[in-house]
Amino acid sequence: MTDRLGDRLVTAREEGFVGRRRETAAFRALLAAGRGAVVYVHGPGGIGKTTLLHHFAQLARRAGRPAVRLEAAGVRSYEEELTERIPDRPDLVLLIDGLDDPRVARDTVHRELLPRLPADALVALAGRTAPPLSWRLDPAWQGLLHLLPLGPLDEADSRELLTRRGVPRAVQDQGLAFTRGHPLALALVADVAAHGGEAAGADPSPQIVRALLASLLEAVPTPLHRTALEASSQVLSTTEPLLAALLQVADARPYFDWLCGLSAVESGLRGVHPHDLVRDALDAELRWRDPERRAALHRRASAYYQRLFTQEDDRARQRAVLADFAYLHRDSPVVGPLLEPVARGAAGAARLDRLSVSPGPVSGGELVEACTIAAIHEGIEAARLVHDWSRRPEAQTYTVRGPDGVAAGFYTLIELGGASPADAPDVPDDPAVRAARGWLAEHGELRGGETALLVRFWMSRDEYQAVSPVQTLITLRLTHHYLTDHKPAVTLLPFADPEFWEPGCAYVDFARLPAADFTAAGRRFGMFVHDWRRVPALAWLAMLTERERAEDPFTVVPPAASDPLRVLDREEFAEAVRDALRGLVRADGLRDSPLLRTRLVAGRCAAGEAGPKERVAALREAVRAAAAALEASPQDRRAFRALHHTYLRPADTQARAAELLRLPMTTYRRHLTVGIARLTELLWQEELEGGGPEDGGPGAGGGDRPGGPPEVSRPE
Repeated sequence: MTDRLGDRLVTAREEGFVGRRRETAAFRALLAAGRGAVVYVHGPGGIGKTTLLHHFAQLARRAGRPAVRLEAAGVRSYEEELTERIPDRPDLVLLIDGLDDPRVARDTVHRELLPRLPADALVALAGRTAPPLSWRLDPAWQGLLHLLPLGPLDEADSRELLTRRGVPRAVQDQGLAFTRGHPLALALVADVAAHGGEAAGADPSPQIVRALLASLLEAVPTPLHRTALEASSQVLSTTEPLLAALLQVADARPYFDWLCGLSAVESGLRGVHPHDLVRDALDAELRWRDPERRAALHRRASAYYQRLFTQEDDRARQRAVLADFAYLHRDSPVVGPLLEPVARGAAGAARLDRLSVSPGPVSGGELVEACTIAAIHEGIEAARLVHDWSRRPEAQTYTVRGPDGVAAGFYTLIELGGASPADAPDVPDDPAVRAARGWLAEHGELRGGETALLVRFWMSRDEYQAVSPVQTLITLRLTHHYLTDHKPAVTLLPFADPEFWEPGCAYVDFARLPAADFTAAGRRFGMFVHDWRRVPALAWLAMLTERERAEDPFTVVPPAASDPLRVLDREEFAEAVRDALRGLVRADGLRDSPLLRTRLVAGRCAAGEAGPKERVAALREAVRAAAAALEASPQDRRAFRALHHTYLRPADTQARAAELLRLPMTTYRRHLTVGIARLTELLWQEELEGGGPEDGGPGAGGGDRPGGPPEVSRPE
């Protein structure tokens, strides 16, 4: 008897079936039990649901039970199917594929079909989403419903699938890296390899991408829906406000809801994200088809993240979004390898989310854990220093804890001010602090009220200072310290392996500082430095955005002012403010002000090099903004009025100003003195913290090369 073509296809399909041992064992057990049950297989498109149902049908036939397979999309009426194709037999095995419409699953199959089947029938359903919640909560279904979520194949099964398809070993390695165990993608790799095409590697070929997208994605209603899907592939996670920024629309709700309904899009604590394979396919296709659109999406995402540091005070959200910002740099050959825990997408973010940082400086048992980790990697003397610094007010130690609640790492921060307390009897004798203070005294140019932040210790319990989720979380948390909490003038960051980290540090504008290197426990540590007065926080983030898009990131130099920033001391600054007030309303009254080259003004200037007019306008706005703050304060309102009639909208003479205020001359002058002092205080605080109403602004800078040394100048 000759074989039919259908029989040959069934045989070939079974010979190509690999993996799914857990699912197969569960179905075999239900077959052997002979009792009624409903198996619900669910997972994203291309994950192998149809193949698994074919396999279930073969298992049923081998067990001597009649198996009926239906495609949900081809069923006009289940009433007709019950009459024509579904036999009324107790040993029936019914398999329905493509049950992707939740209304069909809920109303037709659940309420009309299943109750009419024989009591001992075994039913296998397959769809992209889990069954409706009503099924799982209905007591009648307890013990009958068996959920089988499908995920990617593991590496061994993936390799076996490619081997059975005749894919060479060298091509297998490339295919495994791209497909991540996704059965359809593995099959496509085999197809392309069989036809002599390029295998999918780090840059998968367009034909693979197009085939993946055609099979995995739902129909796209409009071009803007397509952009929403493309945008979700470029960011770590997508929220509705972020999507609005990426699409440049006022209301992104329809597009966000559509994304949430796609089978290839998954939900998490941070928002929604495409399945990793879908993300890779979309990203590769967009990179190949429209690189300019891809770059534009990155710019919009970066701008959105930066706004969170200027328009919101949600510290937890700010800390979380730093991982999203870092994810934009995943393709960088310089820092991409250093961001591996973030670059892994949703899986990497989940690993980070399972870690936590102590809410405040540690003591007691948590401090003991930190000391133990320090002793393991840097010796007993390091542990003693961690303990001794915990007693000092300028030092803070934080632990990173794993999901088991045990310390997985820690870091210690020390604030170093201009007035050194090094001679105090209880200050630890620390070689790192000695080296940092020595450099600061000679080159740091700290002014009264400014501090340098020394990251004295930072390490993972298991990986020390190697790339790891703990190291990545510490890096992100330190970045938040720099940008919001401490707002140091200078950050000093030591590494046990400075040569390994030097390219990454140069990328983020942390310059190598051999003059501050130190030796501890027989190991030489290399120091790096960033001067936030030279490149303030938002200018720094803007620079990183430009470097992320540049073919050679080091061609993007830190934003530079036409001249180095001037570092005025407190008295010089106060005198410059008094001069600025006297020239505030004159057309050229601020032209020669020393404040024009300070951090106060640089932080308020637009991106790029600001010219004289822009700097004068920024200084005038800074003075008026500080005056407005005084006006808004009931305690400062009288002082503001004196300033207002003297400098902001000046009367002809001070006597006339006193008359307008209906004050004796002596009282007027007292209010004016207080007003000048309070205005100077507000401007000085802005100068120390980075300038600008938004914690620094683009355009402040100096230096002549990426990672170059801080460049500031003393007044002549």
